[in-house]
Amino acid sequence: MKKHTILLLLLAAGVQFSCNQDLEPTVYSSLTNTNGYQTKSDAIAAVNSVYGRLKGPSVGDNYSYWATRHFALTDIATDLGHCQFGGDPGQLSLGTWNSSNGLLQEDWNAMYKLIANANNAIFNIAKMSGITAAEKAQFIAEAKFLRASSYMDLTDAWGPVILITEANLRNPGYLEQIAPSSVEEIDAFLIKELNEAADVLPLNYQNNPIYGTNDVARATKGAALTLLAKLYLRSHDWQKVATLTQQVMNLNQYSLYPSYLGLFKESNKWCSENIFSSLSDANVNGTELLNHFGPTDHPVVQNRWQYYTVNWDFFNTFGNEDDRKKCFFPEFMGSDGLLHKQAPTLGAQPPAGVLYMPDVATRKYADDETTTYYDGHSVNILRYADVLLSRAEALNEISGPTSEAIDLINQVKGRSHAKLLVLSEHTQASLRDAILQERGWELFYEGKRRADLIRMNKYDVLVNAYHLRVGEAALIKMPQNKYYTYPQSQVDLNPKLSNADRQ
Repeated sequence: MKKHTILLLLLAAGVQFSCNQDLEPTVYSSLTNTNGYQTKSDAIAAVNSVYGRLKGPSVGDNYSYWATRHFALTDIATDLGHCQFGGDPGQLSLGTWNSSNGLLQEDWNAMYKLIANANNAIFNIAKMSGITAAEKAQFIAEAKFLRASSYMDLTDAWGPVILITEANLRNPGYLEQIAPSSVEEIDAFLIKELNEAADVLPLNYQNNPIYGTNDVARATKGAALTLLAKLYLRSHDWQKVATLTQQVMNLNQYSLYPSYLGLFKESNKWCSENIFSSLSDANVNGTELLNHFGPTDHPVVQNRWQYYTVNWDFFNTFGNEDDRKKCFFPEFMGSDGLLHKQAPTLGAQPPAGVLYMPDVATRKYADDETTTYYDGHSVNILRYADVLLSRAEALNEISGPTSEAIDLINQVKGRSHAKLLVLSEHTQASLRDAILQERGWELFYEGKRRADLIRMNKYDVLVNAYHLRVGEAALIKMPQNKYYTYPQSQVDLNPKLSNADRQ
């Protein structure tokens, strides 16, 4: 399959300035909303700029949103994540975040930047006369899907947020302080948007009449249906989840990749398991995933930070037969001459020549085939294994353990040679716990864990249990910590974003 990377193409002014203040700048082009939306190429550039926002589209900003920092909110602040450093990620790891946390601010900004680009694309493409109706519908559907994805992430993290759409561009009130919309109101908006997008978007982009090439990683019908299923999963509408996941399966577009470790290799940009991903190219628009996730003092994967890691408690839950346990760096002879490994007991002092690591780095975005500073790893935002596990969860909630639910879970387990489930050994409650555990093993550091824990009412229970076991304070309280505190800079601009019940 021919693989393409989504490249950021911004509709912006190309202006060069001399360092000499005595010289006038040379303006090479000046694109505006008036002259910038004339051709099909203009429309594609506008849509591509929305995709670009998935991972921070500028040099020196290669670790925003799905390029790294989003995982601090979704995984570090859970029962599986860890950060041995202080500062903003350390706060999230310990459960001590507040409204001044920089990662909360940056993720909020990244999501709303994507939404702003999407709103502008939808608003201006809708008025274009130089493209066909089919092209217009396609481009707007892509932008709507991307906007919906960001609003899902925003509402997962903050619950009620400001709902801004292309309608606001008709009469923009730049100084207006808008009250946040409820999650239910935003969900209703997203359901309409995603259904409309699913009706327009193609199954894939092979021999596509609009793009002409197999432009993988663009929004598809399967992506819209999967995101819609995730929305209903969050609201516990189990029958809708069962219906939508079956629709995704019936598209016959997706299957599990044969190798779990191979799925995340930098060289594997796209495969049959990908439903929607953010793609990168190390030479053109690389990210710093490897730097954040890679181990320190490793002889092959060198000069990395071991910044976003998995705690040893979670690592130890994997069975030794499970291939997913190989997706880590649990022991190695370091370039510092020390044997890096797990401590035998909490608080143990290492003997000479040994370093007890406080946590364990994952290979998921740090395989030892990558040597560049900027890497080209894909981030699988939606993938088929999640569809199978979501369907199993819905079926269990509807009617308890069934052969189909067990088979769906075992498909995921079987790919990694993990111990399979047996139907007769489970009740509805025990299977619910098994599904949560399986989702942790399968989807760690893919932006799902915190939402999973909250949906299954286990966030405070499991996170606090881990902190207590390692001698830290049990600080997670529900429902107070169901949502993050709004960034203080946003509260200062709009006092209707209140943290009164979130501090």
